Amino acid sequence: MGQHHGHHHIDPASGDRRVTISIWANGLLTIAQIIGGILAGSLSLIADALHNFSDMAALVIAFAARKIARRPADAQMTFGYGRIEIVAALVNYTTLILVGVYLIYEGAMRMIDPPEIQGWMIVIIGGVALAVDALTALLTWSMQKDSVNIRALFLHNLSDAFASVAVIIGGSLILLYDMRWVDPAITIGIAVYILYLAFAEIGGPIRTLMLGSPPDIDGQAVIDAMRDAEGVIEVHHVHLWQMQEDAVALDCHVVITESGWQQLETIKADIKTRLKERFGIAHSSLEFEHIDHIHKNANLYGHG
Repeated sequence: MGQHHGHHHIDPASGDRRVTISIWANGLLTIAQIIGGILAGSLSLIADALHNFSDMAALVIAFAARKIARRPADAQMTFGYGRIEIVAALVNYTTLILVGVYLIYEGAMRMIDPPEIQGWMIVIIGGVALAVDALTALLTWSMQKDSVNIRALFLHNLSDAFASVAVIIGGSLILLYDMRWVDPAITIGIAVYILYLAFAEIGGPIRTLMLGSPPDIDGQAVIDAMRDAEGVIEVHHVHLWQMQEDAVALDCHVVITESGWQQLETIKADIKTRLKERFGIAHSSLEFEHIDHIHKNANLYGHG
């Protein structure tokens, strides 16, 4: 039912340390790749550098988001700051899409007129890039299961590692056979892959920010479970959403029978137990209505 429950969490400090190491590694790599790309005349190296730069930006945003997300709720943010991680993921995927579109355009221009390229420099820097990408992916691998924010990062890194392999192959082909068109072709390949990843993943953060119901919980089953409780006639005005990535919340109106009105606390405890045990919904706000004072023609969802 809920795949979010029962994860082991990396302690925050060790997680922060991993993200910090990754930021420095990606930052230095970006500079090396841009210099190398300009000297070697290689667009695929610069493409990989842009990708790595977006990684570094992603890491910085994710790092800041992790810090902010731990703040307790206050008067300004009564729900707490946890959603900042989802905003960060959305920003990261959006930048990936922009980078992907730009690289396809640049690659197409280069296909028309392939420039002179230094193959050996591409291979060396591509090798260094692969090592850094592998390191970053390794550092974030065990953290990505618990956080959409870190997952966005991990996918960035994984795609980077593939891109670096492609860059190395391209450099080798240029060295061996002077196939200059390979460089922009690989650039376009990297870009298409970046776009595929970003579009595949961006729906999750958007859905959460739009207060969509959690994808892994069957809303109808939740409603049926509440309706089945002793003393409950009907439920309406149901709102089911994700407060954060792994915290689901529900509020709704519950219509109670005449006799049930005497045992409100028992009925409430029963409903809350059903929600928590069956669906992992720990945060629920229930408003009870007496059968004689029921909302007429109330919508099941929303406020209508």
